[in-house]
Amino acid sequence: MRPSACLKGRRSQPRGPAPSLPSAAGPLVRLLDAESSHRFGILAAKLGLFPRETRPDPPSLRTTVWGRQFPNPLGVAAGFDKDAEVVEAMLGLGFGFVEIGSVTPLPQPGNPKPRAFRITEHGAVINRYGFNSEGLDAVMLRLLGLRANQKTAGGRFPAGLVGVNLGKNKTSEDAAADYRVGVTKLGPFADYLVINISSPNTPGTCRQPGTMLLILLLIPACTRDSMRWPASDSMSWMEAGPPPLLVKIAPDLTEADMADIAAVALQQGVDGLIVSNTTITRPGPIGEHATGKEAGGLSGRPLFDMSTRVLRDMYTLTGGKLPIIGVGGVSSGEDAYAKIRAGASLVELYSAFAFEGPKLVPRVKRELAALLERDGYASVAEAVGADHTQQQGAAGRGGSSKPAAAAKA
Repeated sequence: MRPSACLKGRRSQPRGPAPSLPSAAGPLVRLLDAESSHRFGILAAKLGLFPRETRPDPPSLRTTVWGRQFPNPLGVAAGFDKDAEVVEAMLGLGFGFVEIGSVTPLPQPGNPKPRAFRITEHGAVINRYGFNSEGLDAVMLRLLGLRANQKTAGGRFPAGLVGVNLGKNKTSEDAAADYRVGVTKLGPFADYLVINISSPNTPGTCRQPGTMLLILLLIPACTRDSMRWPASDSMSWMEAGPPPLLVKIAPDLTEADMADIAAVALQQGVDGLIVSNTTITRPGPIGEHATGKEAGGLSGRPLFDMSTRVLRDMYTLTGGKLPIIGVGGVSSGEDAYAKIRAGASLVELYSAFAFEGPKLVPRVKRELAALLERDGYASVAEAVGADHTQQQGAAGRGGSSKPAAAAKA
């Protein structure tokens, strides 16, 4: 049953905020190229033109991961707010968390323009930004101001958490050092940290599985050293303590690659995975599309099946021991639910937001809550990995069974 069917006959919900300028101007904005449209969105958010969600999330959407409470499991993926310019505005839309970045140690312009391309009829985007970033110092100042505003505003500040995605400089010859300085400067302001080792647009971010394994062996150790430093003026964590450390992986992996990465991630004490980054493949009709010939990473609807398959496999290979953030092709509550049932504790989106604007956020949450209720789950945590439990039950008893709770808090 699709989410729309689940919602029929339900009581009418309180009306949300009026349509925002970004949503109303969508058709005009799409006349701009993809990168200009992105900048328009950032500007609109900075000017306070995004709506602010005032309705509380349904209790079923609240979830706890890594000992941190998320008001809902829906986040905005890294790439939208690269430099922490509009975190508060994005949380105000109703996202449960915002992942900024990727942030590089030193400012860098990224790759030459044009470097972002829409394939609108397929809900897809190809980008080759190449970690364009204002650098750690500029982002650190913004996060310092954000945390100060959060403390001053108290309950008036929108609920939600902030993840920080760290990248390496294009010309750097020491990726581990780049990630370490990122942890040192931005870790104190992060609710979780992400080591992005899978960008298709930056040399040295190891799309090759062998290189990825080597980085996995080195990165956690050096960043954990940073986290173990005594609290001081230069390194003091927030109340919850050192942030969990996640690694973002590519979807273009063989079964052997995934098995190796899962084993090393468990061995090295990585706290979680983000599955997945963009793909360098061009599945289905994308390969035949004129824009599909552009170099770069593909995101959006065509990525959904591939990324969800890798998510499902990584959940199995890690035994459900590592919380996973599922990202890739999410544009509905049904998509988010599929990621959760495949093993995701949290879910991110970006491309669909670029196409649909702020109105997407409440819709996805509403649909997800309806699906949880339909299937008898009192919380997101109960549904995490549900597909695996059902398969095990069917194999063991020759029939289906309702999965037990799969919370990975």
